[in-house]
Amino acid sequence: MDSTNDSNQSSSQRAFFGSLDVLIRRIKDGTFGEILDDWRWIFTYSARYKGAIVFYTILGIVSTTLGLVSSVASKYMIDIITGYKTDKLWVLILITLISAGTSLVFGNLLNRISTKLSIDINNDIQADIFDKIIDAEWLSLNHYRNGDVLNRFNSDIGTVANNAISWLPTIIIAVYNFIATFLVIWHYNKVMSILSFATAPVMLVMSRFLIKKQREYGKKTREMSSQVMNFEVETFYNFDTIKSFGIMEHFSRKLREWQQRFKKISLEYNWFQIWTGIFMSIIGMIVQYSAFGYCLFLLWTRQITYGTMTLFLEQRGKLSSAFGNVVSIIPNFLNSSISAHRIRELVELPREQHIPESALLKAKEDDGFEVQMNHVDFSYIPGKRVITDSDFLASPGEIVALVGPSGEGKTTMIRLILGLVHPDAGRVWLRASDGREIDMNADTRYLFAYVPQGNTILSGTIAENLRMVKENATDEEIVDALKTACAWDFVSKLPDTINSSIGERGRGFSEGQAQRIAIARALLRDAPILLLDEATSALDVTTERQVLRNIIKQKPNKTCIVTTHRPTVLNMCQRVYRVMNTHVTELTEEEASRMAMDF
Repeated sequence: MDSTNDSNQSSSQRAFFGSLDVLIRRIKDGTFGEILDDWRWIFTYSARYKGAIVFYTILGIVSTTLGLVSSVASKYMIDIITGYKTDKLWVLILITLISAGTSLVFGNLLNRISTKLSIDINNDIQADIFDKIIDAEWLSLNHYRNGDVLNRFNSDIGTVANNAISWLPTIIIAVYNFIATFLVIWHYNKVMSILSFATAPVMLVMSRFLIKKQREYGKKTREMSSQVMNFEVETFYNFDTIKSFGIMEHFSRKLREWQQRFKKISLEYNWFQIWTGIFMSIIGMIVQYSAFGYCLFLLWTRQITYGTMTLFLEQRGKLSSAFGNVVSIIPNFLNSSISAHRIRELVELPREQHIPESALLKAKEDDGFEVQMNHVDFSYIPGKRVITDSDFLASPGEIVALVGPSGEGKTTMIRLILGLVHPDAGRVWLRASDGREIDMNADTRYLFAYVPQGNTILSGTIAENLRMVKENATDEEIVDALKTACAWDFVSKLPDTINSSIGERGRGFSEGQAQRIAIARALLRDAPILLLDEATSALDVTTERQVLRNIIKQKPNKTCIVTTHRPTVLNMCQRVYRVMNTHVTELTEEEASRMAMDF
């Protein structure tokens, strides 16, 4: 008896019908071609391993065949023993052992090959998709939430990788296994073969009535699980704020409320699964006992032997399992298509703009570069202007400030300068000392060092954080950068100095210390243009002025652009631009001085 197989089989059949309904709907509304396009994309990766796929398929067929040979040999061996005929016993024992042993080896070899291929193709897809994601246009990529991108990058790629290699062999092996097992039983007794297969159509018919309810509960459970996870992620991410306000009890209570909601839905779903399982198991048991009773009848009337009865019962379970594998093909086909489509959405995002001639600017790094902007219009959303008809200039050896109320467009100006976004009208470009001009694009970013707002320190050591921007940097270069950023005074007092560990998001260091390490990282890159987006806000006035003096002293031709609200910075700037009401306006010296006094 094998009611577990029947229960698993019924689950596969419910998934089969649900997926079949989707496929039929896709065919009717004309979108089935999208599924085929998704699979053509998957097969571009599968094609790299076509030799391995053929070998995998052959191994699967051989393993299945040997399993059947072993079962038939076992039947005759039982017949010999129960009939006390031993003349061919040793031959059958040898056949059984060889078949079983070879099948075991092949089965494990198949598992090994499948695992290796799945890992290889997963790595291939992830590497390719990673390269495409990081080269995607910034504005297009930002329409997706980070969690969604990560889910596609890990879960969806995993689904595709698991099926890209195994899907076609699984079809061939599953169909071969089902047909071969059915024919073996048919050879010995046609009625028994029909009884062995009887579970399948019965459960197919009954499963269809249960799909809708199962989908409803499944959807509710997944949605609630996502909501609980969102609560947990937000709580742990904002743990410092929660502790600072002393509202730990509030969040503890909220967690328990979410747990109760999840528990209620989960138990309702579990109750449905129990009753569904009981119902489907009863159906399966009726068919099982019918087959078993028929076997006993045949044995009683001496129409079959003990060995044949054992073969029938064993192969009946295998036939159910083989049928389950066959019906699982469509759900797997559809799930892989859905995952592939989600991945392709990221792959097909617009690429960043690249201008190869940007590399020619490297020869003029020591002279510095002018950053220019002329009659620029820009909007994230059509009709909602952020920057309007604005000009900007920053020359080598200058510190140029961008000031203005929060949310008026200072960070947008930085993005335009970095070429992360491009103007709707006007132009943003670099001008070298020889007069060469290149529009801002992804290939000009090697000329920039950038310190964004917020904490950008990663877990690891101080040295590892700095070497992100210059992998071959010596310890001496790292120490020099830390000194320029006024960070060496506290780093030198740490037990392991530059090899001291930093926690996630700079945990273990003050905001000002983390900010100085971030500035040191930008300085280590030693790029001719430095962008500081509120990067000195956590420093005291004396340290802030010293850092800026050190930067200019280190490289007189460096172009330094800062967004700030600090009067100490404005007094050191050669140019000050105000960003307000979508316009970027250069202030006169008197206006800049007056603004500094107003802070």
